[in-house]
Amino acid sequence: MSEVPAAAPAPAPAGATYPGKTLGIVGLVLAIIANIIGLIISIVARSQSKKAGYKNTPATAGIIIGIITTLGAIILIIASVALASAGINALNEACEGQPTGTQVQTSDGVTTFTCP
Repeated sequence: MSEVPAAAPAPAPAGATYPGKTLGIVGLVLAIIANIIGLIISIVARSQSKKAGYKNTPATAGIIIGIITTLGAIILIIASVALASAGINALNEACEGQPTGTQVQTSDGVTTFTCP
């Protein structure tokens, strides 16, 4: 008897798409560049994919990165405000009792500034 070759399995669909896939990738990229916008887009993409019954890894990564970068930005803003406040306080202390336009030298002996 002659053997008949078995039929080849059907190839997997190329680049199967699902709701929120492209939006998840966009959200991931934006989470790095514009953290809050990327975070929101990633949440929307993940929600769309979840409703359709799909797992959206780029959207999940975008959510995680968006949260981390947003918290980092908040910490950076708080630190910047604290440093600026300390600098303004130091300027006010150095100029206390000095007439406007007086040049004051800092304790390091290098930096000079004019009192407002």
